[in-house]
Amino acid sequence: MTEAEQQGRGIIRFGWAANAAFIVTAVPAAAGVDAFGAVSVAVALVLFFTAIGAFAFAFVLAASRSAHGDNVAVANLFFLQGSAPRAVQRTFLVMFVVCLVVAIATVKWTPFSFLVPMLPVGLAGMWAARHGTFPPRRRATTR
Repeated sequence: MTEAEQQGRGIIRFGWAANAAFIVTAVPAAAGVDAFGAVSVAVALVLFFTAIGAFAFAFVLAASRSAHGDNVAVANLFFLQGSAPRAVQRTFLVMFVVCLVVAIATVKWTPFSFLVPMLPVGLAGMWAARHGTFPPRRRATTR
C-alpha cells in the first residue's frame, strides 16, 4: 500500500464501521425484528446527519484549498476523479454500493435508510479535501 493510499485510513475505517452499524440495524428491522425498529431509525438519522457534517467540512476545507491555489471541482472532491489513488476511489465506490444496496433492500420497512448512502459520498469529500491532490488553478489572462 502506497503512502497516498494510507492517508485518511481513519476516514475509511469510520466509513466501514458506519456501514456495519447500518447493516446490523437495518437488516433485522426489515426482517421484522421489532427491537430494531427504533434503533434502525436512530442509526440512519445519525449517519445522515454525520454525512451532512462531512459535506460541510469537505466544502469548507476545499474552499480553503481553492483560495490557496488548488483547482477544486465537485467531480474531484466528492467523486475523487483525479484527486485520489485508484485503490481509494475503489474503496469509496464499494462502500457506496454496499450502502446503497442495503438501503434499497430495506427502504420499504425502514424508510430512513434511504438517507444513509449520502455518508460515503460525504466521507469521500472529506478524504479528498484533506488528502487529495488537485491541479493548480490557472490564472486568468487579461487583455
